[in-house]
Amino acid sequence: MKGSSHPTATAPGQSSESSKSLFDEYMPRIMQCRLHDLVRETPLQDMQALSERLGVRVLIKREDLQAVYSFKLRGAYAKLLKLDQAQKNQGVICASAGNHAQGVALAARHLGIDAVIVMPAITPDIKIDAVKKLDATVIIHGDDFDTACQRALHLAQEEGRIFVHPYDDPDVITGQATIALELFRQSNTPIDYLFIPIGGGGLAAGMALVSKYLHPGIKLIGVEAEESASMQAAFQAGKPVSLPEVGHFAEGVAVKKVGATSFAICSQLLDEIITVDNDEICAAVQDTYEDTRAIAEPAGALAIAGLKRWCAGNPGSTGCAATVLSGANVNFARLRHIAERAAVGEEQEALLGVTIPERPGSFLDFCETVGLRNITEFIYRYADSSVAHFFVGIALKDGLAEKEGILSELREHGFPVCDLSNNDMARLHIRHMVGGRAAVENEQLYRFEFPERPGALLQFLRGMKTDWNISLFHYRNYGSEYGRVLMGIQVPDEDSVRFQRFLADTGYSYHSEANNIAYEMFVGPPAGR
Repeated sequence: MKGSSHPTATAPGQSSESSKSLFDEYMPRIMQCRLHDLVRETPLQDMQALSERLGVRVLIKREDLQAVYSFKLRGAYAKLLKLDQAQKNQGVICASAGNHAQGVALAARHLGIDAVIVMPAITPDIKIDAVKKLDATVIIHGDDFDTACQRALHLAQEEGRIFVHPYDDPDVITGQATIALELFRQSNTPIDYLFIPIGGGGLAAGMALVSKYLHPGIKLIGVEAEESASMQAAFQAGKPVSLPEVGHFAEGVAVKKVGATSFAICSQLLDEIITVDNDEICAAVQDTYEDTRAIAEPAGALAIAGLKRWCAGNPGSTGCAATVLSGANVNFARLRHIAERAAVGEEQEALLGVTIPERPGSFLDFCETVGLRNITEFIYRYADSSVAHFFVGIALKDGLAEKEGILSELREHGFPVCDLSNNDMARLHIRHMVGGRAAVENEQLYRFEFPERPGALLQFLRGMKTDWNISLFHYRNYGSEYGRVLMGIQVPDEDSVRFQRFLADTGYSYHSEANNIAYEMFVGPPAGR
């Protein structure tokens, strides 16, 4: 659930015996970790505009300014520095679709170590080229991180290479911990809250160790994307567990199972975990840009989104909060999609589905009701002789309260309306399809995530029965490793079981949209058909 939290067993500000054991094990190696010949000491920057809005001073650690545009260089370099000469001669290998790959490649080149990087086929060319420019050998394998990782582990054993894990390794955690050492040294005021993004947990574990050791009373809040909240699932289960699937919008933290080592540390030291949705992440990308002129990748702005969510749930909070801009490896093509969703995440835009009678003057009545408010989007096409459906975007100045007021006004004037602001299918697909109504028998409507690689759609189609007709198809490239597809397929009732088996066998993420109100209003069969 959005904004949900899970406290740890250890009360804030207290250290258990197991916590002391962790400090004894890690703090000496963290204090002795020297990365300065390759890793930059990144600045700690005030977010003045966000601070004024939240009433809490907000500081942001600019890890996007590392040579590979993310914090991952720290852990990779710390790991490689601990190898003896014989291990260095063996070479290293890792699996990654982006930031960890670049960190390992740069660290290996700096130390003269041969490096192999296994990357899934969905990795954008810009990231593959970046790794190749760092003189690493790139192997493309599989459609996701897990498959690429299995290949890397196999090659590590076969070729005798050292495997460099992206997060579940004590040396990697040690390297990430140096961020917190710098942060506390740079801050000119006590830090009351520290918000840390969580993917596999290496960054959170490292920063938590330093934070609780130096400042036992600090409140540590881990932040996860709600569609890949593997640490929260681990806390609830008492051990790392695998999520059945994860979303890939914030691909830098799209981890199905957190590391055992990082979980052991985070479960002792984190005070709370909160989750945020994709709209909140997009709004945080916008906040980051407006305060710093930095363009964060979705995972890079995750902790900022969590800070905002926490402040909204704890009104009146004061003091100083710090967070990390953990990465800026974002494809330019994704910015369009991020900008679209940021307005909704910041409650600056309402997306509505409005029904009006199909008669002269009704459109004028609707416009009179909306008044002088700024219309950001308006899509309409004649459907039948009785009613018309509008897809409308309205700019908001006062957020949720204003939206509720608009909904009430429209209903009072006799216009049935539904709020589509949080309807993913409507935002990703239907807004681009209004006017495509058709009477189609036995139509099954599903939303898919296809890996962005040649042949993904062809593989899907080859698995279908030839007599299942595709009745609706919408795809839009959002610059991510996974493309979003809305598909209608005509499946007779007697084929329902076989169809469900086919969906499961595709290996792609899918969701039924049969009862989605946006489908019924804009692209489904006309009323009475």
